[in-house]
Amino acid sequence: MKNIVLIGMPGSGKTTLGRRLAELLQMDFIDADPEIEKDTGKTIPELFAVSEDWFRHCETATVRRLARLEGKVLAMGGGVVLRPENIAALKENGVLLFLDRSPEAIAGDVDMAYRPLLRDGTKRVYELYAQRRHLYEAAADRVVRNKGTRQEVLRALWEEGRKIQEESK
Repeated sequence: MKNIVLIGMPGSGKTTLGRRLAELLQMDFIDADPEIEKDTGKTIPELFAVSEDWFRHCETATVRRLARLEGKVLAMGGGVVLRPENIAALKENGVLLFLDRSPEAIAGDVDMAYRPLLRDGTKRVYELYAQRRHLYEAAADRVVRNKGTRQEVLRALWEEGRKIQEESK
């Protein structure tokens, strides 16, 4: 069974919606950021304090490990698309869903104090979205727009997840 891999901006809903999607599809859910912390023994902010490049190196090691799993819903960090080797590893046994949420919506309800790359405020959300959107779209096998109610978005994710489950049988 293929993995369902959620990619998108920080604050796009990958963890919240991914956890619920996994329940509905009766799959295990794994969030990459806590896995990186487990693998390194350091928090995400501590890794970024060394350098973003060091964090990306650690992230890639964890992504490679997670990509070998089967039948999971995986929520990736927002910058996973910055390294082509991450996408190649995830596609070996996964279908990538870009959870596309507008920068306006993200800036409106995300606590940026806990997001190392968003600490500079709402302007940074718009910059990151402009820099990364094409990377998400290029990496994604499918796109789910995160607009409307949480239930509407979850339903769209569930429909895609069911298709992926059927295709992987």
